[in-house]
Amino acid sequence: MGELPEHVAVNREYWDAMAHEWVAAGERSWQEVEPSWGQWGIPESETPLLPDDMTGMRAIELGCGTAYVSGWMARRGAAVTGIDNSAEQLRTARRLADQHGVALDLIHGNAESVPRADESFDFAISEYGAAIWADPYRWIPEAHRLLRPGGTLVFLGNHAFVSVCSPLDGSFPITRRLERPYFGSHRLDWRDAVDDPGGIEFTLTHSAWIKLFRATGFEVVDLVEIQAPADATGVRSGISAEWARDFPSEHVWTVRKR
Repeated sequence: MGELPEHVAVNREYWDAMAHEWVAAGERSWQEVEPSWGQWGIPESETPLLPDDMTGMRAIELGCGTAYVSGWMARRGAAVTGIDNSAEQLRTARRLADQHGVALDLIHGNAESVPRADESFDFAISEYGAAIWADPYRWIPEAHRLLRPGGTLVFLGNHAFVSVCSPLDGSFPITRRLERPYFGSHRLDWRDAVDDPGGIEFTLTHSAWIKLFRATGFEVVDLVEIQAPADATGVRSGISAEWARDFPSEHVWTVRKR
């Protein structure tokens, strides 16, 4: 293996150091009967991301973290592979998979370069994970390579409104003003953020996503812009429930390989 790209190395160190903060959340999600998604816990019944029956399907989670999404897919009948950049996150994932009696193929690696053959999977998903921590110009073509023709990719991550309303110094909370340019907002380096310094994230404009999908060989099936539920309260990663009821804080793209 050659030298890791800067953002991959930075994010690996960041997530290994903070993996312990996500153990309890992973344990709760592994226990969920019905999946729920994103910062606001949107039920699968309201915003379905998974096929109801995955019997016989080969699925991969790109940036699996504690692998609860992989667990949900395995319980629906899929043979599941998960890849994550953080060895510490995978340590928790393996423990919880064993605890719940779920067989998973877990890989320590980078979702931009997955050690699996072309057309190995029917379905790919990322809830955050690769969806924000990997470079879309690398991981979207890699997801396309991994999927068979007609295979589906679903991913959930931060909406572009979150980046443009985030103060330049990385302070919380995000505002109702345009704080930074919409265009050219591909790479967001949060290492020197005033509040909750982090790693290197990625985002695209909606038109850039669509252009990338078309150039890669995906067709868009659906786009969901998530609104916080009416009864949501509190703040998630500097985003208040009030803000997220007025503006989409997350999006879900569903695309199909041509």
